[in-house]
Amino acid sequence: MSIDAHLASLEKKHGELEAELRVVLSQPSSHTETIVDIKRRKLRLKDEINRLRPHTEH
Repeated sequence: MSIDAHLASLEKKHGELEAELRVVLSQPSSHTETIVDIKRRKLRLKDEINRLRPHTEH
């Protein structure tokens, strides 16, 4: 898998977790541990995305 394809896959998963988090947060009986788990998984993906994405200087 190319880096671009891997990045696209990670970004898609990150978006899916964001949607999942919105659903969980909209429920009146949101479970804190579920919210923390989703946020932790999102952060791991974001860190990997940032590590793989080429940094450009302005």
